[in-house]
Amino acid sequence: MKLDELKLQTKYLDSVDSKFYQLLDATALDNAFLISYNKKLCDEIGLDYNECETNEFINFLNGKKVLEGSKPYSMVYAGHQFGHFVPQLGDGRAINLGSIGKWHLQTKGSGLTNYSRQGDGRAVLRSSIREYIISEAMHALNIPTTRALAIIGSGHNVYRNPFQAEKGAVVLRASDSWIRIGTFEYFARSKDAKQNITALVDFVILENYKHLKDDENKYEKFFYELVDKTALLLAKWQTYGFMHGVMNTDNMSASGVTIDYGPFSFMDYFDKHCICNDTDIEGRYSYNNQPYIAKWNLFVLADCLSIIADFEKLKNYLETFFSQHEREYLELMNKRLGLDITLSGDKNIDLIIRLLKALESSKIDYNLFFYKLSQLENLDDFSSILDNCIYPLIMKEWLQEYKQVLLLDPRTQNQRCESMQKVNPKYIIKNYMLEEAIQKAQEDDFTLVNDLLNIAQNPFDEHKDFQRYAKATPKEFANLKLSCSS
Repeated sequence: MKLDELKLQTKYLDSVDSKFYQLLDATALDNAFLISYNKKLCDEIGLDYNECETNEFINFLNGKKVLEGSKPYSMVYAGHQFGHFVPQLGDGRAINLGSIGKWHLQTKGSGLTNYSRQGDGRAVLRSSIREYIISEAMHALNIPTTRALAIIGSGHNVYRNPFQAEKGAVVLRASDSWIRIGTFEYFARSKDAKQNITALVDFVILENYKHLKDDENKYEKFFYELVDKTALLLAKWQTYGFMHGVMNTDNMSASGVTIDYGPFSFMDYFDKHCICNDTDIEGRYSYNNQPYIAKWNLFVLADCLSIIADFEKLKNYLETFFSQHEREYLELMNKRLGLDITLSGDKNIDLIIRLLKALESSKIDYNLFFYKLSQLENLDDFSSILDNCIYPLIMKEWLQEYKQVLLLDPRTQNQRCESMQKVNPKYIIKNYMLEEAIQKAQEDDFTLVNDLLNIAQNPFDEHKDFQRYAKATPKEFANLKLSCSS
């Protein structure tokens, strides 16, 4: 399909009052150029690759070209930021273009909106590259997420440091929803709140929970399903050691996917108290706290929905969150470890708990451990794992316990490893890799951006030219904290 054949829809504008959005055009970047486009997402949308290499496509990302059916707009929302309520936030640098199929397209870095507050409406090259690549890495790991279709750079100066200019960029993002818990917070506190929150929830149900549209308890059931989806999402984050960094209510999706990549990180060596955001002084959004914050955010949503739904039912269902989360987490961890929970049951739970302690004490790269475990040819030689531990003693003891549990499993080691290799990738996109790509990009070399995109999308492949990325994160870059403007 050609670019001009894409027909977008803007149903949100027909569903809610105009006071909840701003119609506007993007403010184009100077001297924009294409950095990369995502062929896999092109396939899902039905867009021809050669269309992405035209000036018209660059103009589309840069806001100079508006497709048929599109009415560019930014949305208002509120949110609890680090636990403190902010009554008005919104798309301060994002413009919604419309939807095609399930994908709602949005450009990030497109200039000032009514919701920019003290911001400049721009995105810098480094943060745009990080989001472009990591969203595809998450998708390849089967972690629900927004996606990214393309990224453009420019000669446009943007200042995050008052004394140092950076180059502006725009990333074209795609999601099945851009509605956030913070959106509900804004609508629930508006004049005519019941009418407005009803319109918002009805829109979300039609977009993401269509099977509920005629259910007499659709508002309660929408909440129940989002609780389920979020419990699974957080289980996947925790299993792969992913840290979001800024789990404010305005960064939590109504469709249960990962949105808004800022100071994110995949765990280097395991530390349950790890904080990846350098502004998170108290550790509110530390790795260990993420499930608790997710539940807290869902409670905020329940409070918003109490205008139109039975709050006691919502609150009672929310109490299932941790049991669901734990069940999903244990199932995923069993798969990563090659354990059959039907054979060893509670022993597996104890083994996983002890593993986390062994990982923490041994200082081994978290995801490298699982990859090496899935490559073991026999259970008499654990040197490939122990050689990657700074302090191997406790890990050595754990591996012997692991070996004893596997004796109950009738599968061969090859059969077990074959199943483990489906969930334990060779490559995890780490921040030091992204930093290398960013440094090259600052010098107008975008080859590593595209190479990392390929690795991110195919993390189980060999990628022989990039074997160094399959090793542990260099110590000097391990578990670093990043800023929200990263």
